[in-house]
Amino acid sequence: MAVLETTLKITNKVGLHARPARLLVQTAASFRAHISLQVGEKVANAKSILAVLKLGVPQGTEILVRAEGDDAEPALVAIAALARRNFDEDA
Repeated sequence: MAVLETTLKITNKVGLHARPARLLVQTAASFRAHISLQVGEKVANAKSILAVLKLGVPQGTEILVRAEGDDAEPALVAIAALARRNFDEDA
């Protein structure tokens, strides 16, 4: 089973507040892989909105995204693309 990880920098103005966290969780939930986010010592299930919000990720924070499962690679690609688009907040 594939285990992959990548580091993403959160660059949107208010970090992972409710709306971008919801988009991240929805994206993660569309994959079978187990996906987690890590900020410092805090680790959260990327498919849980409460867990993601509890990380308290402000702008400029780097997060480690880890995916484990058959579709780990496309999951990381989709989450990274979402972060690069600033969670569509500039639209």
